[in-house]
Amino acid sequence: MTLNLTDLKQPGFERLVLAEDADAGLRALICIHSTALGPAAGGCRMWNYASDAEAITDATRLARGMTYKNAMADLGLGGGKSVIIGDARRDKTPELMRAFGRAVQALGGQYYTAEDVGISTEDMAYTAEETVYAVGLAGGDHGSGDPSPWTAEGVFRCLKVGAAHIWGTEDVTGKRVLVQGLGHVGLSLAEKLHAAGAKLIVTDINAAALADAAERLGAEVIAPGEVFQQEMDIFAPCALGAVLNAETVPALSAKLVCGAANNQLATPEIADLLKARGIVYLPDYVVNAGGIISVASEIHKRGENYRRGRLDGIATRVAEMLARAKAEGRTTVEIADAMVDRMLDQAKAA
Repeated sequence: MTLNLTDLKQPGFERLVLAEDADAGLRALICIHSTALGPAAGGCRMWNYASDAEAITDATRLARGMTYKNAMADLGLGGGKSVIIGDARRDKTPELMRAFGRAVQALGGQYYTAEDVGISTEDMAYTAEETVYAVGLAGGDHGSGDPSPWTAEGVFRCLKVGAAHIWGTEDVTGKRVLVQGLGHVGLSLAEKLHAAGAKLIVTDINAAALADAAERLGAEVIAPGEVFQQEMDIFAPCALGAVLNAETVPALSAKLVCGAANNQLATPEIADLLKARGIVYLPDYVVNAGGIISVASEIHKRGENYRRGRLDGIATRVAEMLARAKAEGRTTVEIADAMVDRMLDQAKAA
């Protein structure tokens, strides 16, 4: 089998690589946005993109987001992301994942990969047969396993900080919380909210997941197209991105947005629209860092205390971000981006 790596030009990024192995059916992009704070780290997503241009757009957006996420979580890691082009239900094979592992290994430690949409811990185990830079593994001395529960825990902690900022208490008892997306992270978050006394509204395209949430968590089930017609206190987007846009934000009744989905804002200007409507938005790359914190513990060969300490850290930074945004009359996105840009500038100067 022949693996081909082709460097593609992408302004503002350190490296964008097209990895192909025809025999294994691999066609993937590995994007490294920044290594100013350490080797790039970010998950591998498998998605049936309509075109290479669409895949490049997703990979680059996600890689940049990982730079900011890893910096804000104080992980000593840069930002990167990879996408495998294909249908995970139909095209994914052990040999494809091994070929992807060879591509990661060929980068010589510039990039660490892990699970993301369409990729499981079992898939990553095949990747790890060909590279030492595959993490999020279930076994081994430092294996961190499925990062989803840690992502959900981080979102839950930050959500409580946001609630305290708005209502003066972290107690979400009786609050109407709409969880959009009941994958591993969304369902785990819904379980935590139910245990905390919240009134759940849930939606997903998976009928079985909805039935489970209705039975076990007493959740109200709505159709995916009915999200922005609901009365709610908190909106937790945990599906795909760009759900907050010029059409949906004017209809949103929530006072707080805090969810696990990446790239929730369709455009940067949406942050201003949310602020103008008095809706507190907690930037996704800050609150959904629990998964990469778990992965980082594996990269750095640290344990559970490391993960819990970093989760405490992101909750503290959310509180700082909210206080600064209120005092300076700026959006939370502006404040969070400024905090990260300062870290990157200091690292580059050093």
